[in-house]
Amino acid sequence: MANSNRRVSCGLDFCSIPDIRGSLQGASEAGYDFACFPIVHPRFKREFLSGKSKERPGAFTRSDLILAGSDWNNLIVGKLSPYINVDSEDPVMRKQSEEALNQELAYASHLGLPAVTFSLRGDNQTNLARMVHNKMQAGSTYQIWLHVPMENPAVAAAYYHSDEEEFRKLHGGADSSTWEWWNKFRSVCNFEKKLGLALEVTPDIPPEEDVSRWMGEPIKCLVLSTTLFVTNKKGYPVLLRPHQHLIKSFATLDVQVVIRGAIRHGCSKYYQQYLDHLWQSTSHTDPLVAYARGYEDYLQCPLQPLMDNLESQTYEVFEKDPVKYNEYQRAIYSALLDRVLYEEKDTKVVVVMVVGAGRGPLVRAALNAAQKADRKIRVYAVEKNPNAVVTLQAQQEELWGDQVTVVSCDMRDWNSPEKADILVSELLGSFGDNELSPECLDGAQKFLKDDGISIPCSYTSYLCPVQSSKLYNEVRLCKEKDKHALNHFETPYVVHLQNKFQLAPTQPLFTFCHPNKDEVLDNTRYKCLSFNISQNCVLHGFSGYFDTVLYKNIMLSIVPETHSRGMFSWFPIFFPIRSDNFSSMSQITELVRWERISVRHTPPNWEKDLDCASIVARPRSHFVTFQIMFFTKCCTEL
Repeated sequence: MANSNRRVSCGLDFCSIPDIRGSLQGASEAGYDFACFPIVHPRFKREFLSGKSKERPGAFTRSDLILAGSDWNNLIVGKLSPYINVDSEDPVMRKQSEEALNQELAYASHLGLPAVTFSLRGDNQTNLARMVHNKMQAGSTYQIWLHVPMENPAVAAAYYHSDEEEFRKLHGGADSSTWEWWNKFRSVCNFEKKLGLALEVTPDIPPEEDVSRWMGEPIKCLVLSTTLFVTNKKGYPVLLRPHQHLIKSFATLDVQVVIRGAIRHGCSKYYQQYLDHLWQSTSHTDPLVAYARGYEDYLQCPLQPLMDNLESQTYEVFEKDPVKYNEYQRAIYSALLDRVLYEEKDTKVVVVMVVGAGRGPLVRAALNAAQKADRKIRVYAVEKNPNAVVTLQAQQEELWGDQVTVVSCDMRDWNSPEKADILVSELLGSFGDNELSPECLDGAQKFLKDDGISIPCSYTSYLCPVQSSKLYNEVRLCKEKDKHALNHFETPYVVHLQNKFQLAPTQPLFTFCHPNKDEVLDNTRYKCLSFNISQNCVLHGFSGYFDTVLYKNIMLSIVPETHSRGMFSWFPIFFPIRSDNFSSMSQITELVRWERISVRHTPPNWEKDLDCASIVARPRSHFVTFQIMFFTKCCTEL
């Protein structure tokens, strides 16, 4: 399961185990990392109210001395007895099941099992959800893996029996979807972080939109029956191509896999070896994937370079981007060719101002572009961070010479000795404008000639609704001393989105152009977006992206549909929302088909220190309006 070599973490499911030690040793020798064992043998079924087994002497299951404590803690996933039905209409059966459930969960806690799994049989499991939630609230050490099939068995049976009327009835009903079962259960459990999915892959793969919806859920493992495997020419088990593609898509979430069912190909190790081969084949050479490994779904506060001085390591990470500075160099190169005719190349000097120069990557890009274009330039490197200025001055003395002038000053306070032909900056944040690029460049455009060029010349932010239980729980569990409990729901985060489901296509939001030719500089923006939600889902927040036109047709983008391949300087931004903002949980889980989002960009009040974001959601009769106010911390007037 380690990220470095993409090895699969695989478990073997046992329906019954006469010999725990032998079974565990056999699974380990076959390459499996853990095993799923019943907590109680079926012959030890208890009766707590009445019946022959009520007075049965002896222990209700095996002693914990059979295995070492470390084996119980790391190698065993406990399975609850399948006959337990705490939602039975029969009061005796329900009571018997409640007692058995409490006893088995207590023993799982005693053993220190890492996880307990049981099957969800339908959408009417409210009492079970209540009891499980109470156990998790009481501080249980184990996780709960809810075993759910991808497709409703009743729907599949109706389809195979050619009962068209029954199939349409089941397929069109809300309770036909196993996702609805899961969603109702976890809603009652209040989205507990310890509750995860053991998702069983069915012979018939559901539609793509249903599979994508599962991608936004907390999947702990995929359950694969041995009946899904076919035999290749050499006699070994393999999956059909549709199932291969499905498994590879989930492999990016680093889920585990459980093999269950009768061994049909001679030895259980063949299944593990084949899955390990599939996992290794999902290795990516994309620099973004390599760079982001280990940061998937990890919440980070956005950088505030205008307020804070960045550290050397932060500069170093961004300077390693294989795409961004190449594209900047191409843009400067094209601008130089357009700015200076070939006949003027020996006499005309182009003034390039790099505002927010950092440690000098854009200065180097400008010098390289000038050399390639055979044009003369004079560069001003303006940087407010005194620590980064040390690096700039060292490079000036050792490499650049008089061609570059280093200015240690805030761009807003500097009086330039001359005006620039080209103004170059990289002040963009994950949402385009969230690091105050519009306000900073509007203040710096006084350095630019009337016909001057700004690189970038424009940028647009994008927004889309997303479902991600993992991110929702990460935000919900954030606690900070002296801050309100809901503070983290009113804060945007930079995050490499992985375990998520995009509810609708991304839509453009705000666009800013530079130089800004408006007589009155006003960056206030307001826009309403309508997203068509095609199926029931849970709205946990909005993901934000941007793209930018550096010069003419040279662009950078982190929008999923147009992402600049290999670029990793920006992760998306995530705006969480609270489910408490809705009048009832049903208004989220039984989502309406249209969402109306009102979004406002408000330039910061430079005299106040404001929160980064304020998000308010209010339900309406047939749509939900989300009012999002954006602010940024700063205390200096432009």
